[in-house]
Amino acid sequence: MSRLTREGWLQSHAYLRGIDELCAQVERTLAALPLETPRSPSWDEHREEFLEGVPLFQSSTVAFDLEAGNGMVVALAERLASDPAQGERSLEAAALAAELRQEGAAPRVVSWLLGDDAWTPRAPGFLRFLGWTALRRLFRPTIEEFARWRDEERWLRSYCPTCGSGPTMGQLVGKDPGRKRHLSCGRCGTLWQYKRSQCPFCEEDAQQALVLTIEGEAGLRIDRCASCQGYLKTYDGQGDEELLLADWSSLHLDVLATDRGWKRLAASLYELPLASADSTELTEL
Repeated sequence: MSRLTREGWLQSHAYLRGIDELCAQVERTLAALPLETPRSPSWDEHREEFLEGVPLFQSSTVAFDLEAGNGMVVALAERLASDPAQGERSLEAAALAAELRQEGAAPRVVSWLLGDDAWTPRAPGFLRFLGWTALRRLFRPTIEEFARWRDEERWLRSYCPTCGSGPTMGQLVGKDPGRKRHLSCGRCGTLWQYKRSQCPFCEEDAQQALVLTIEGEAGLRIDRCASCQGYLKTYDGQGDEELLLADWSSLHLDVLATDRGWKRLAASLYELPLASADSTELTEL
């Protein structure tokens, strides 16, 4: 079976081109910046906290240079601000870069991204998007090494083992009776195992959840919890994770879900509403 391509997806989902272009431009800008990957921590130092449920980025015991991310975010904002091709976006980046250059602001970025509310930026949505995109690239080797080290069966929590964020999407892999469910972090990019029959938001048994499949959407579906009314977009398949777990590629499903009165409790770097997705057909199972 052939893999989905980004361009092929956009041809059938033209309303996503704007957000795709923004993501692609930020990725290109990041790729042009000098990158010095921070050294990975000693995993044995994190073992006890891992078993207690402490995410890696919130560890108090491992030597981990998160502060390297502050400089990367500032550099990204400054580079976007100097790019005339960004149009109005360059003005937003320039304002953000100016704010981060103020005394004491830049060192707070990573702490704020991890939940410290002692400082609030003037454009939190834009900084959250740029910040996590930068951190995901900067720490990708460490995140991948962490995934190889950890025991998935010893986590099974509803929040990301790397950064502590809630899930953005879900994925079903394998076949019954050994089928597994993973949760996907839209911030740092971590994929981790979770209980198949439990809501990741209210942690109630989700066996009676309503499942909506979407015609022509390559295995994407929406799972709604009957208890909390929260929903989770889920990729039922394997092979196209990079595209279908990216969150931006299925924002039209968020429009469909919220139009039905369901709650987006999942973490996101993107904001609704999106252009109309009325042409997408929903089929209830």
